[in-house]
Amino acid sequence: MKKIYVKEEVCIGCHLCEIYCAVQHSKSKNIIKAFKFESPRPIPKIIVAEKGYISFALQCRHCEDAPCVEACLTGAMRKENGRIVCHTEKCVGCWTCIMVCPYGVVERDIANGRKVVSKCDFCPDLDVPVCVAYCPNEALILAEE
Repeated sequence: MKKIYVKEEVCIGCHLCEIYCAVQHSKSKNIIKAFKFESPRPIPKIIVAEKGYISFALQCRHCEDAPCVEACLTGAMRKENGRIVCHTEKCVGCWTCIMVCPYGVVERDIANGRKVVSKCDFCPDLDVPVCVAYCPNEALILAEE
């Protein structure tokens, strides 16, 4: 199974991975429409953490033994084809997956009155996740585990 790895020594904290991710997960798939006209505004499923001169992109690691799947009370979080996916229609917003994620990458999506989780879905419709495909410094790479 392929995984996304981060080369923090070349990440410059440009946040383009967040922008591309948000656009990919928007209704329109268009940057102007997504950020100017869509409501709620799409949220990225990747997080760029920064401290001083160090920046690091964080996203779901799709763990082999995923604590979020074990903790999910409704079965909304599941492992499918090596990826951890969240079926938001089953999510009740209990946030147990957020509390147990060792990487802190499962977030709340409370836009539009929804109380569900948001996390990296590994861009299942694409060969290469958008964050990896469009990282200008190739700080995010897709490689075999």
